[in-house]
Parts: sequence; C-alpha cells; structure tokens
Amino acid sequence: MTDGSAHDARQQEFHRRVPADPEQLVGLRRALTQWVGTLGIAPEQQDDVILASYEAMANAAEHGYRDSAGGPVEVRAVHRDHSVTVTVTDFGTWKQPDPDDTYRGRGLPLIETLSDTSATAHRADGTTVTMSWNLRPDL
Repeated sequence: MTDGSAHDARQQEFHRRVPADPEQLVGLRRALTQWVGTLGIAPEQQDDVILASYEAMANAAEHGYRDSAGGPVEVRAVHRDHSVTVTVTDFGTWKQPDPDDTYRGRGLPLIETLSDTSATAHRADGTTVTMSWNLRPDL
C-alpha cells in the first residue's frame, strides 16, 4: 500500500481491508480522506470522492453481511495521471433494493451522482462498487 507520502506523478495507490464494523469504517474513511488529500485536487471533488466511497463502505457493511456474522470491507483506490478510481468490495450477499422503501435506497443513486462513472458488480462471493473521477486541479 502506498500512503501517498511518496509522490509518483503517474500513479499512487491506497489499499485497506477492515472488518465491516462501524468503528472500523470511520477509521477507514479517515485514512482514505488523508490519502485523497495528498492528490492535489479541488476540495469539493475531494468531498465527492470521500462521500461516495463512504456510502459504498456503509452499504457493504449494512447490506452485504445482513444474513451473516460479518466479514471484511476492502477499499482500493488508484490515482493515475488525471483520474482516481475507488473500488469498495464486500464478500457477503447482494441485497436487491426495495422499490417500495421510500426512506432508504438512495446510496447507489448518490454514488452515481457524485462520481463521473460508477458500476456495481454482483458476484456469488460479494459485491464490488467501482467509482471513478476525472480530476480537476486544486486552483
């Protein structure tokens, strides 16, 4: 894992895997926030990356392991040239959104709005949300 202290203009990476526990996710969000802060991008875009990523982490913890004792949430982020891609993976089961639930179910639409591109892949062994941003320099 690269923590962002060694700046490579072409690629930087972040990788962490923690238990799907709310306290662990807060620490994971802090670590990702620190890493994103090293990229030299506009604060508003940093906020978009962190909010979308944390929403994906929370979804993984809440929904991916709803029928089990829990498991890990893995976050990988890669900064290449003028883009950043974040993937959030759980190893649980997919929960189909309930169209009748008008209170919940806003996570994926929020992620889609905050990122330039996003995709959700459902596998037999879990779910991966991939989000990407074309970066704007911090002016």
